[in-house]
Amino acid sequence: MGAASHDGGLDLTRPPDNGQKLASVEAMRLLASVGYGRLVFTLNALPAIRPVNHLVDDGQIIIRTRLTTAISAAVQSATELVVAYEADSLDHESRTGWSVVVTGRARTVTDSGQISRYERLLHPWVNHADNVLAIEPDIVTGLRIGPSRT
Repeated sequence: MGAASHDGGLDLTRPPDNGQKLASVEAMRLLASVGYGRLVFTLNALPAIRPVNHLVDDGQIIIRTRLTTAISAAVQSATELVVAYEADSLDHESRTGWSVVVTGRARTVTDSGQISRYERLLHPWVNHADNVLAIEPDIVTGLRIGPSRT
């Protein structure tokens, strides 16, 4: 499957009747409108998922974590670590919302000025964070779910 046809598992080749494929610009705008998501990466050759909070800055997804976490270790041990990032906003009552999946490469931020800036802007929900990771999106897909037409 080529990158052009990859849709992050959202099955956008046949969206539901009440679903609409999102342009990548709109998908990134929606991603920036929420502060949390799920980071998917490989750990010991198996998929791993971690909930994290994030911010979108200059087209990149920024997260803070501890150096001792599995994701930090995975990023540091790879030249380029391909990851997926998913965020959504769903209203269970109206059964509407959206979901965005980004596939890209994660790297450790090493510039001290950027690190200081992200430490001021992004406050992790749990424990102490001493590492900043940036995800450079390669593939951005999204799906908006509208009211059911039934």
